[in-house]
Parts: sequence; C-alpha cells; structure tokens
Amino acid sequence: MMPSTLRRSAALVGLVLFLVLPFAAEAAGIAKAMDLATRILIYAIAAVSLDLILGYGAMVSFGHAMFFALGGYTVAIVAYHTAAGDKLFGWSGTNAALIVWPLALVACALLATLVGALALKTRGVQFIMITLAFAQMIFFVLVSLQAYGGDDGLLIDRRNELPLIDISRPRTFYYLCLGVLALWTLACATIVNSRFGLVLQALRQSERRTINLGIRPLPFRLAAFVISAVGAGLAGVLWANYARFVTPDMAAWTKSGEFMSIVILGGLGTLLGPIVGTAVYIALEQLLTSWTEHWMIVMGPVLTLIALFGRKGLTDRLFGAHHD
Repeated sequence: MMPSTLRRSAALVGLVLFLVLPFAAEAAGIAKAMDLATRILIYAIAAVSLDLILGYGAMVSFGHAMFFALGGYTVAIVAYHTAAGDKLFGWSGTNAALIVWPLALVACALLATLVGALALKTRGVQFIMITLAFAQMIFFVLVSLQAYGGDDGLLIDRRNELPLIDISRPRTFYYLCLGVLALWTLACATIVNSRFGLVLQALRQSERRTINLGIRPLPFRLAAFVISAVGAGLAGVLWANYARFVTPDMAAWTKSGEFMSIVILGGLGTLLGPIVGTAVYIALEQLLTSWTEHWMIVMGPVLTLIALFGRKGLTDRLFGAHHD
C-alpha cells in the first residue's frame, strides 16, 4: 500500500505542476498546452468518478458516458433556448451556472437512480449489458433530437456565467476545472475512507460475509452509483463549457470504454491513478495522432502491454500501491 506521506506528496507535486502549467506554457510559447491540460482535467473528473464504483465497488459500468453526455446536453439545451428567447417547459432559461449546473447534476442523479435501481438487481455481465443498453438508448435519443442538431451536435454561443469570475477567459476556466478536480477527488477520498466507503469495499471483497453482518448491499451500491454518475455529469457540464459544442458521441459506448481504459491504465481503486491515467492517455493520443490517423492501432498494443505488465496500473508502477 502506498504510504500516506508518499501519496500526499505525489498529489501535491501534481497540483503544483498543474498550477504553474499556464505560466510555463506561456513562457515557452506553447499555446496548446493549457488547452490540452484543460481537457485532461475534465476527463480526470469523469475517470475519478468511475473509479469510485469500478475500483472500490467492483461495478463495471459500460455506460457511464451517458451521464457525461446528459450533463453536457443539459447545459447546451438550456443555452440554446436562452439564446433564442424560447421558453423551455414554460421557463425562459438562464445562463447562470449556479442554476444550470445543479439542474444538470440533478438530471444525472435521477437517471442514475433509474438505471442503478434496475441494473443493480443483476451482477456481472448482466450489469454491464444493462448499463450499456441504457447508454445506447440515450445515444439514439440524442441523435433523434433534430431540433438540437441531431447527429451533428449543438453549438453553444457562450459559456455559463459565475459570480465574481469570468470563465470565458481560458486561464480562468482552466483554474476552475483544476479546482473542481481537486475538490471532487478530495470528496471521493473522504467517501472511500468513511463508513460508507468501507462497506462498499467490503461488498467488493465478500458480499455474502457483508450480508451476514446485517448490511443490505443495494442502498450502498445505488448511492455510490448515483454519486459516480453526478461526477461524470459534472465533467460533462465542464466539457460543454470548454468545447462550447456537444454531440451524441459523448454518450457512445466508445466514450465509456475510453473512460474505463483510463481508469485501468492509471490504476483501479486509487483515485490518484485515474488522474495519472488521463494525462498519459491523452498525451499518448495527441502524440500518436500527430504521426498517423490510425493511432488506435498503436494505442491498443500499448494499453495491452500496460495491462499485462502493470496489472495495478501506472500508479502501482510508479508508487508501488494499489488501493488507497
């Protein structure tokens, strides 16, 4: 197990690197570095959220991208009606982040409650297939919404507004994403180390023994599933504001697979691992796409080798640790 001092030191070093990155990128004349780092921060939020149920709860959700897409589309649809001056369910809309973002997260929580209540009645492959089926349903619903761009997606005219800070500025938005990632990771770590988290991990290790102790699995697993979905939705909200564009591909099974690959790459059940995995995955993607359009032909074997020789992910290779 990674010593707590080493874990905290690694997290602190990573935080410092992300804090100074915009200034270093500007000094080096690398304009795209901060843009790439913003993408890493947003994807890391989704990866940390997935790790909460995948690494600590052994719930293999192959449809988590649906919450990523729902968060993003909620922002985009409200922005569309607000800009057009149309009413949405009798509401004239708003561009205030403190209204739109909680609305998106509530929508993700409600969908997760429905999906989780059904999927968690099963185990193993059945659970995977149910989450995948719901994600595909959301994907095709988004494709069918021709009023919101259908398969072409939907543009967002401007970012949401927050009091006191102007997130239309790239550097400000970058630091907002960094702050959200830091707070969300800390929140997930608190959950993992709480009684709730210990029960979740006990269910992963031995469900029968945990039930014999008088604990019902469903409420704990469902709560974890909803929390994880809210985190993925939060990443979707930030992505919509970052890209100012959403597409149904945000809900595709390939996006769910990408998030899962990132978590496995970094290390299951570590929270720090998914952040490392996100940075490495996106950096590799950028490097390989600059060489060839068939970059997945190279990425596939690389991920396979890491899975074979670093069974606990990059975090284990770097720090010799698996679970927090």
